[in-house]
Amino acid sequence: MITIDLDNFMFELKDGSLKHVGTSNNTATTKLYDVTSLEIREFGDERVKIACEDESGNTVEIALFPEQAEKAAEQIEAMKTESRVFDE
Repeated sequence: MITIDLDNFMFELKDGSLKHVGTSNNTATTKLYDVTSLEIREFGDERVKIACEDESGNTVEIALFPEQAEKAAEQIEAMKTESRVFDE
């Protein structure tokens, strides 16, 4: 399941084409639940890409700089000893 929250976006649908016509200072939040596949790979010359997909084919991709990817990995490792999520 994917949810997308678009805050004050305005789009125009004309002749089958979707175009953003609102201001450029809007925000959006995307959440992907029940991930069935996860891929981590190099992205360009200086980033790491995390790609997640659910059973419906919805995909979210995140491009991180190496220091961000390392921080995420460290936080996951810390959770293994501190969080009930990883309890067996």
